[in-house]
Amino acid sequence: MSAYALPAQLTLWQRILFAVPLLGRMIKEVAYGPAENLYYAIATFVSLWGCSILLFGIPGLYLPALAMVPVIFTLLITITRG
Repeated sequence: MSAYALPAQLTLWQRILFAVPLLGRMIKEVAYGPAENLYYAIATFVSLWGCSILLFGIPGLYLPALAMVPVIFTLLITITRG
């Protein structure tokens, strides 16, 4: 039994997202778990980014930021469309 209750019907995109082996569990915990799970997830991603910087150097710093460009671009388009 989990510590959070899922809705009876999940949308298709939620079922697909929650089915991803490693990230799905984290996203499910953040979405339906206690509020502090969001801060733990942010700390995890920042720590992983720091580890990539230590391991790969400058490319480890720039490549994750470069990968976020389409996400932010889509977010800006969504905001401007209302």
